[in-house]
Amino acid sequence: MVESDKIGDGTKIWHFAHIREGAEIGRNCVIGKSVYIDAGVKIGDGVKIQNFVSVYKGVVIEDDVFIGPSVTFTNDLFPRSYIWDESRITKTLIKKGASIGANSTIICGITVGEYALIGAGSVVSRNIPDFGLAYGNPARLKGYVCYCGRKLVKILEKTTDKTVYICSHCNRRVEIKNI
Repeated sequence: MVESDKIGDGTKIWHFAHIREGAEIGRNCVIGKSVYIDAGVKIGDGVKIQNFVSVYKGVVIEDDVFIGPSVTFTNDLFPRSYIWDESRITKTLIKKGASIGANSTIICGITVGEYALIGAGSVVSRNIPDFGLAYGNPARLKGYVCYCGRKLVKILEKTTDKTVYICSHCNRRVEIKNI
């Protein structure tokens, strides 16, 4: 069921998906089977959301993000059915190019950085930096990945402010701000 009229050109929505009124979906996205997208959710261009994903109000997904099957986003840090209202929504941001593995749960109030990679089955309860590789329950930072998604291991330069890697797979340079 598609209730929203804010769906970009070239976007494909598969059967049994439910897109609530006021949701915004960009151009050239793929919304899988049985996906639920709540009212007010904002999704950028080129996003792929696999089957059985639930994206609740308060979530913003930027361009070129991949969301694996059965990922769940939460939006209330202290859920109680008998006192729920819109003021309890806590925002979550998934930045450009990030990938979230199958069956992960994203606890509200966090940011997943640009081109970060979340391993399958993870419970993400804290911010993940740009290019961060995080997995587990709770998800912990285990390293960094390239734009191509491969783990970065070869360091070209390291200073107090940044570390520059070169990807062993695609030879791209990736600059990581030291945290």
